[in-house]
Amino acid sequence: QVQLVESGGGLVQAGGSLRLSCAASGSTLRIDAMGWYRQAPGKQRELVASISRGGSTTYADSVKGRFAISRDNAKATVYLQMNSLKPEDTAVYYCNMKTWRWPLEPDNWGQGTQVTVSS
Repeated sequence: QVQLVESGGGLVQAGGSLRLSCAASGSTLRIDAMGWYRQAPGKQRELVASISRGGSTTYADSVKGRFAISRDNAKATVYLQMNSLKPEDTAVYYCNMKTWRWPLEPDNWGQGTQVTVSS
């Protein structure tokens, strides 16, 4: 089992920046891919960014060039640096981690952290 604790959300004006963190505990040696998803009111949860254990990254088109995902394997922590924030980035952001046995083992999710961008 992997437990995830997120931090760093909040209220920011458009054009501002926030940095999200997600620290894992428990069976952290089993972690492979890490990522961030978000869910806005009335919308489906969507992938924002992901990073492999080796550091390969993917981004949603809507955040390319503005967000950067990184990880510290020694600390079992993933980060999301969000710059040039827009009101449409407002959502609950969820940390996600997959073990090397995924999908035979389920995804691990954080509790979610609210990001609100005011215009």
